[in-house]
Amino acid sequence: MSTDRYVSPLSERYASKEMQYIFSPDKKFRTWRRLWIALAETEKELGLPITQEQIDELKSHQDDINYEVAKAREKEVRHDVMSHVYAYGCQCPKAKGIIHLGATSCYVGDNTDIIIMTEALKLVRRKLVNVLSELAGFADRYKNLPTLAFTHFQPAQPTTVGKRATLWMQEFCLDLEDLNHVISTMKLLGSKGTTGTQASFLELFDGDQEKVDRVDPMIAEKMGFSECYPVSGQTYSRKVDTRVLNVLAGIAASAHKMSNDIRLLQHLKEVEEPFEKSQIGSSAMAYKRNPMRSERIASLSRYVMVDALNPAITSATQWFERTLDDSANKRLSIPEGFLAVDGILDLCLNVVDGLVVYPKVIEKHLMAELPFMATENIMMDAVKAGGDRQELHERIRELSMEAGRNVKENGKENNLLELIAADPAFGLSLEDLEKTMEPSRYVGRAPEQVDAFLSQVVNPILEAYKDLLGEKAEINV
Repeated sequence: MSTDRYVSPLSERYASKEMQYIFSPDKKFRTWRRLWIALAETEKELGLPITQEQIDELKSHQDDINYEVAKAREKEVRHDVMSHVYAYGCQCPKAKGIIHLGATSCYVGDNTDIIIMTEALKLVRRKLVNVLSELAGFADRYKNLPTLAFTHFQPAQPTTVGKRATLWMQEFCLDLEDLNHVISTMKLLGSKGTTGTQASFLELFDGDQEKVDRVDPMIAEKMGFSECYPVSGQTYSRKVDTRVLNVLAGIAASAHKMSNDIRLLQHLKEVEEPFEKSQIGSSAMAYKRNPMRSERIASLSRYVMVDALNPAITSATQWFERTLDDSANKRLSIPEGFLAVDGILDLCLNVVDGLVVYPKVIEKHLMAELPFMATENIMMDAVKAGGDRQELHERIRELSMEAGRNVKENGKENNLLELIAADPAFGLSLEDLEKTMEPSRYVGRAPEQVDAFLSQVVNPILEAYKDLLGEKAEINV
């Protein structure tokens, strides 16, 4: 590791080696060479005087990139693509004259960006599916465990621990739908020339429109794509980058919401993220167990959500057939968005895989509030015993206020049941009232909703992507 210059935390601390390789120079420049080979093969197949010997020579050097030659050349000409054309030609003297024939710089630059983003999106999908798988197991395991639900972070009608997890899963499922749509619609730029008119190819093929029409589909097939964008300027529309980063921002938003919930639950001591044996929570407070993984998810997620503005603004400000103010921004915003989401999903996988649930604490919190929530049932039982509904409603309201004051002002336990039992208007003993304090009576259809969601929504997804399952996340720090 270099200690005398800036190194991105995304590569040093957060992103996986696999995602880092996708955005590495090796991946980029090897893809450039594959594209030059695909172009030469296509032109040969369509009748240009290119020999198999030339193509074989190009293939023999497609991976052993002479970086030093390209770097020295770029210092002279200040053009990265032409520097690599020159370096490739030095290794392939017989093919030197046909490398990049008829193409513009965006042929390798933009097509490579599409190829790399598509591969990165597929890695994101693999990790997202594994997060869903871990959450599905958690939701099923705790689908029957009653817990206090919150609206406005105020105690509300109970739910179950598993049902709450389905709320996180549903957002990730929506992200997966968006992700699949974007992957399915990714297309190559193809080779349309300087302003997208294919004028250079019309010249190369002596005005043969049919042959020019075949160039893009043949290149796309060789590169593993079904088609190219039908029209373009010099570049593919930067709207594509906007769509890609918006999907990443959506995943980040879902992860952020889940991580916030986990952080709040850890404060309540109901659920905790993994805490390793030698992990230090605070340099000063040795007893602390901070939710640092969930906090990191939130931190990286905010970065990705803001990063999505970059391609949107870039797309909006492109001039006519192309302008170069996209380049420097793209080199930063696209890779960093992917590296950050990669780190986020690894953290999500690690956190969900090791979530610790404390049922006794959950029960304690729930039972402290349940008497308030049971008042409607208590009132109905008293009416069935001969009471007046309106009078009982007012009496419960008054007693609830008194019990609330005992808790808030005096720090005492909730004594609402004792107050009701002592009131002759209800005709119910404390024993009768305590029988109503079974938490499972108040969770509605939460367990059944978990079962239905898993069987109807999540399990079909996991079955469709079963070959992607089994991912384990390695957290660097």
